[in-house]
Amino acid sequence: MRGTTVCPYCNTRFKITKAQLEAHHGMVRCGHCQQAFDTGPNFTPDQLDLQLELPILDKPLAPRESKVAVLQPMTLAEQVAFVDDDDGGFQFKRRIWPWAVASLLLLFILLAQSVYFFRVDLAAKIPASKPALIAYCRLLKCSVPLPQHTDLIGIESSDLEADPANAGLITLDALLRNRAPYAQAYPNLELTLNDIQDKALARRTLTPANYLPPSENASDGLQANHEINIKLHFNTGSLRPAGYRLVLHYQNN
Repeated sequence: MRGTTVCPYCNTRFKITKAQLEAHHGMVRCGHCQQAFDTGPNFTPDQLDLQLELPILDKPLAPRESKVAVLQPMTLAEQVAFVDDDDGGFQFKRRIWPWAVASLLLLFILLAQSVYFFRVDLAAKIPASKPALIAYCRLLKCSVPLPQHTDLIGIESSDLEADPANAGLITLDALLRNRAPYAQAYPNLELTLNDIQDKALARRTLTPANYLPPSENASDGLQANHEINIKLHFNTGSLRPAGYRLVLHYQNN
């Protein structure tokens, strides 16, 4: 006959055979904590045998008083397969499933948080995921904007020229280039007109709606490894700028 027993010192569960039950009056040594103990009180048969009577010692043998069989702990597969009777005791399946559910729940929450915080980069680098990310953001009342990496977008060239035929009129020519391997949001352009001492005379921030030609859609962004030429005309009135400064930035940066 086979069954299971529990070490009273470390609560390790073991498979035990009839031969081990009968040898040394049921005394064995735990293979985990090395303590000797009587298998009788905590023995549970695999199949109930009402005829079995375990010998019980009047006095448990001390570890050094007798050589006893050493039991090895049950394997994980044996523990998973083991379910105790209705009278109580250890039930591995009942203990493991709450932890498994909790672990899966924590993993799901971590994944959801990661998707939320990295949704912009995910949509840029994996375009096929953008529809799902947009649907996800509808639940969280968020959005999936285009990336805004100023280190990967820049002004390749710019020039400010006065119109000799019209006093006070100037023309700005600039070339923007997106060096990223994905589309980026169009930046704002800040134009500053300076005097001969390089002091600011006037400053204006140009949004994409101010400088994009009608053929361009701001919501599409500046495509990967593409450039766009900007040409704008300004009336400076009585100002006589001697120089200028043009920088780009994003509103949230």
